[in-house]
Amino acid sequence: MPLYENPWTIPNLLCVCRILLAPFLGHLIIQQKFHLSLALFALAGATDLLDGYIARTWPTQKSALGSALDPLADKILISILYVSLTYAELIPAPLTALVIFRDIGLIAAVFWVRYKTVPPPVTLTKFFNPCYTTAQLKPTLISKINTAIQLCLVAASLAAPVFQYTDSILLQCLWYITAVTTTASGYSYWHYGRKTVQVLNTRSPS
Repeated sequence: MPLYENPWTIPNLLCVCRILLAPFLGHLIIQQKFHLSLALFALAGATDLLDGYIARTWPTQKSALGSALDPLADKILISILYVSLTYAELIPAPLTALVIFRDIGLIAAVFWVRYKTVPPPVTLTKFFNPCYTTAQLKPTLISKINTAIQLCLVAASLAAPVFQYTDSILLQCLWYITAVTTTASGYSYWHYGRKTVQVLNTRSPS
């Protein structure tokens, strides 16, 4: 049977705030308001750390929805920021394409798992009901490392025009490191497959 839970937890609300902040932050980058962008990105990072801390510290604040919402918020934030930073000519387009291609694949996989674990008949109301949880995601270690490196590149790229190091060789090295970890992370999800998903009902993915 599916698990019913309260979706209105503090970590989940912080994730939603991060998602809502992403397009505004992207707009600021396109307008080249890098000082404000850097400050708001630091705020977004703080909400990411805070929601994880709360979920780990108070069991009642931990949810299966949060296990999917937290990485989804990261992916939306990262995707918007990479596109914006590419528009601002601070991150190369091929790297952004790689990041977005991986994230689209992972999001599609999450929807597929959701579809396969919702007991029939599958309806839109049941599919998108946040109280109706059927699976919990378990990100791989390399995926956690990759997210941290991707966010480090965003921070470094936002700070580059502020502190005048846009042509730094170290920044360019970080591009290649991010490309490697992004590729490795995508491969890890493909390789480990079902081990990254804990099904919470009797209808498992096929």
